Amino acid sequence: MAEASAAADSAPSDSAHNLGFITLIVSVATLGGFLFGYDSGVINGTVDGLQQAFDSDSVGTGFNVASMLLGCALGAFAAGRMADVFGRRRILLVSAALFLISAWGSGIAGGSTEFVFYRLLGGLAVGAASVLAPVYISEVTPASLRGRLSSIQQIMIIVGLTAAFLSNYIIAGAAGASTEIWWAGYEAWRWMFWAELIPAGIFLFALLVIPESPRFLVSKGEDAQAEAVLANVVGPDQAPAKVDAIRTTLSEDHRPQMSDLIDKNSGKIRTIVWVGIGLAVFQQLVGINVVFYYGAVLWQAVGFSEADALKINILSGTLSIASCLAAIALIDRIGRKPLLLIGSAGMVITLGAMAIAFSSGSFVDGALQLSDGAGLVALIAANAYAALFNFSWGPVMWVMLGEMFPNQIRGSGLAVSGFAQWAANFGITLSFPVLLAGIGLAGAYGLYALAALISVFFVWIMVRETRGMELEEMVG
Repeated sequence: MAEASAAADSAPSDSAHNLGFITLIVSVATLGGFLFGYDSGVINGTVDGLQQAFDSDSVGTGFNVASMLLGCALGAFAAGRMADVFGRRRILLVSAALFLISAWGSGIAGGSTEFVFYRLLGGLAVGAASVLAPVYISEVTPASLRGRLSSIQQIMIIVGLTAAFLSNYIIAGAAGASTEIWWAGYEAWRWMFWAELIPAGIFLFALLVIPESPRFLVSKGEDAQAEAVLANVVGPDQAPAKVDAIRTTLSEDHRPQMSDLIDKNSGKIRTIVWVGIGLAVFQQLVGINVVFYYGAVLWQAVGFSEADALKINILSGTLSIASCLAAIALIDRIGRKPLLLIGSAGMVITLGAMAIAFSSGSFVDGALQLSDGAGLVALIAANAYAALFNFSWGPVMWVMLGEMFPNQIRGSGLAVSGFAQWAANFGITLSFPVLLAGIGLAGAYGLYALAALISVFFVWIMVRETRGMELEEMVG
């Protein structure tokens, strides 16, 4: 903590930074977060349409919904390594193109195999954007602003989710239902995917106006270009010293590679890598993406209509954005670790309340029915849970993965952690329909509550605070 304070004290003041330039690059980079959220949330309103169009059972529907996540795992792993070779910006450009292809193809698909193929392409894009947007922001922005600016990624994810929920609601309302024919003879659920073409196109062209990461440029020996970028961020007086500091941390006799994740003295995987994997996996084990992907199905299962379920999704998204704004206000003041602990403890309570509320219900014609009191408890707890997640694990996990690894292993560490995050996401998402049919909502949410409880101890014991530290000070 003394190092963190010293680093913060020696850093230039916020007023010395070119906030206009910083705002531009953060705004463009976080469009990747918006598309991450949109692509993740759009599936929420299309489940009924997919099931009807492709005549799939619960397992098949679960795979159609979760298939993107396989691509996400591969995209996160590949992007982390490829970004060390080709640059952060170039791989983000590739991801933007994949967003466009996936959005079109998912809507035009005539069967499950074709649909899964296009969703896998979208997954590659989401996986790449999920790891590269926060690391790009971390590598370009000054330490005193890094936590707040990196947290904007999570806000944009939630804005993307909310935009998808709102778009789904409007399209389903205009057509009468997600399965009804809308424009040009195509079902409404197809137009839900095609609506993503607009933000994906904006992202592709906007990436052309931002620079490459200065830390990548230094790693390629392009110090003059790196200094020019940093001069626009921290000022021309500070830029040469920043380039020297970056060069020092990259002064080992080889380019970054996967074997750097292993400690040369012990021969074991570095502890910081396990911490990154733990943060990535616990963010998913608390079940947040069940709400993202199956929110409409979940609320219909407890008695709400499709229209009401989509409205609840919009409410949840709005509360989540407010929570992210609160996290931004606090993350560089009280730190990353306290926010994680608050979030974990709160999610234990809210997930437990949901499990108890669902356990009190009864099945009528195969559908879970809750009393008015239990339904209200479930609704309040679910929205409080989403708010707590987006106050803590939602933004903080991405902030920490983007900043916690030393320069030499940042790409490789992100590759492994990102792969673990999306693999856990896939497992949770694919298992939910099975859990719903087997142990029910109460059992499923009880498991997520247990994971939240374990995460309290993981954070307390394993996670090290990074507030105020320069990236060149990170060790592991």
